[in-house]
Amino acid sequence: MEFSILSDTFDKMTRTQSRLELTALLVEAIKKTPKPLVSRVAYLVQGKLYPDFLGIEIGMAEKTVSKAIERAYGVESTAIQKLMRKTGDLGDVAAEISTQKVQQSLSSEKLTVEKVYSTLEEIAKTTGSGSANIRMNKLGSLLNSATNLEAKFLVRFVTGKLRLGVADFTVLDALAVAFTEDKKNRTKLEKAYNLTNDLGFVADTLANKGMKAIEKVKVTAGKPVRPMLAERMESEDEIIEKMNHDAAAEYKLDGERVQAHKTSDGNLVLFSRRLEQITHQYMDVVEALKSAAFKEFIVEGEVVAIDKSGKYRPFQELMHRRRKHGINQAMKDYPVVINLFDILLLEGRALIDEHYDERRKSLEDFLQKTKSKDRAMLVPARRVKDSSEIDSLMQESLSAGCEGLVVKDPKSSYTAGARGFAWIKFKPEYRPNVRDTIDLVIVGANHGMGRRAGFYGAYLLAAYDQEEDMFKTTTKVGTGFSDADLEKISKIIEKYRLPEKSPRVDAKVTSEVWFEPKVVIEIIASEITLSPIYTAGLDAVRQDSGLALRFPKFTGKIRDDKSPEDATTVAELLEMYQSQVRQFKSEKQEVQKV
Repeated sequence: MEFSILSDTFDKMTRTQSRLELTALLVEAIKKTPKPLVSRVAYLVQGKLYPDFLGIEIGMAEKTVSKAIERAYGVESTAIQKLMRKTGDLGDVAAEISTQKVQQSLSSEKLTVEKVYSTLEEIAKTTGSGSANIRMNKLGSLLNSATNLEAKFLVRFVTGKLRLGVADFTVLDALAVAFTEDKKNRTKLEKAYNLTNDLGFVADTLANKGMKAIEKVKVTAGKPVRPMLAERMESEDEIIEKMNHDAAAEYKLDGERVQAHKTSDGNLVLFSRRLEQITHQYMDVVEALKSAAFKEFIVEGEVVAIDKSGKYRPFQELMHRRRKHGINQAMKDYPVVINLFDILLLEGRALIDEHYDERRKSLEDFLQKTKSKDRAMLVPARRVKDSSEIDSLMQESLSAGCEGLVVKDPKSSYTAGARGFAWIKFKPEYRPNVRDTIDLVIVGANHGMGRRAGFYGAYLLAAYDQEEDMFKTTTKVGTGFSDADLEKISKIIEKYRLPEKSPRVDAKVTSEVWFEPKVVIEIIASEITLSPIYTAGLDAVRQDSGLALRFPKFTGKIRDDKSPEDATTVAELLEMYQSQVRQFKSEKQEVQKV
């Protein structure tokens, strides 16, 4: 398959802001792809070579790529720098230089997807002494055979700036249409994806084995399962009513959610909430779980920092464990425990479809056969049947240094990748109107002025709309940032900068700069109001009005443990707004009685 088919598709994708058109372009490209290559194309359109959980990236710096362009096209670095100042995009620089150069003869071998993928694999796996030079030469060999469009997207790919505006679910939509002619089959593909977190695997299975094989996909040790998520509710009475007066309430710990996999070969891997490998950060947790007398399992828990007496410490102390060097000293200075709350696989038997009660019993049995009981334990939980029991356990949880409770339906299975009321998170009310913090995604920004000059001064934030797989704007925030915060976030967000609004962002307001929806930050606000300029919940309460935050403020927490799709949803914002309305009406009635 010629690589030009993909580069032409990529070029068209960068020229549209329509998600429907993006999907149509992908469908067209997938239909042109030989079945053995479908998995590779599925990865490439996401700007990857493998699923994220393998932790293998190309990661070529722009300086290295610039040298590869110099060698491939025989140009001076000053010419590249000049074009870079003009275009601001190294891919555009490569395309322009490629167009100008005449040494590419008509007899040059055309690039194929197979050649590009295998060479990029070699680049990704080349390490050690002299690796930079080898990587430059390999990229240069591709550029020598590339057309201007191919050169543009090769450079964007290796520098991590492909930015096609494509989400996982857009690719799943395209696969469903391309191979089944029915977009509704996306639901079955999504289930398989939620169990494996491997889009290439799903694409390959569908293309070569069909829908029956997709329906048989099961949870597998070593492939992280997309986490089940909780909805929020704001009163004990509402929660216990929702649970039909029978629920299991667990402590909501202030730590880092971790999914631990032990494979049959004895390897134990830890994945973050975003399903990235973090094994090296918590080798003490690895050793604790290896003491379990089982050959294969998947368990989930919350890693929490503790003091010398074993009491829980705040989440911020865990941040000291996020480092590449000095891990052994960090383990001594900042000890942790893992509090397990779920089990998804045990000795080859999938438990994911079993009820909560059954999984909890299996988890108890698992821990009974774990030697390191001081480092691996059960999350405290209790059966509750009325609001007073929830309140009592809430007080215990807060006294223990936890955030609140997660209340669970005892009859619920583990629904991978889904957010629903089978699990309900509940925190105490500590502000008069908006309860709990809100996690929103940065989609735009305005440049700072005065002391904020050189950084972004205010950010445009969006909530995630699950139904449409879009990010819908709800506020701009410019308060709560320290100088250090401004500098840090500006550096993090800059690599996601876009020339125009992402196709996945729905916005009425303008922004000086647009970003891919990648970075999640935590916000507090005084209340949720209605506004004609924001698109979150547009028309849900009032015609031509969306949901907006009043007096939003950054809490100081960047939620790098959350993917953009894990951010606060539009549905949650709407529920919080309606709760405010109910509270206001109740208070008004009380005043009238007086």
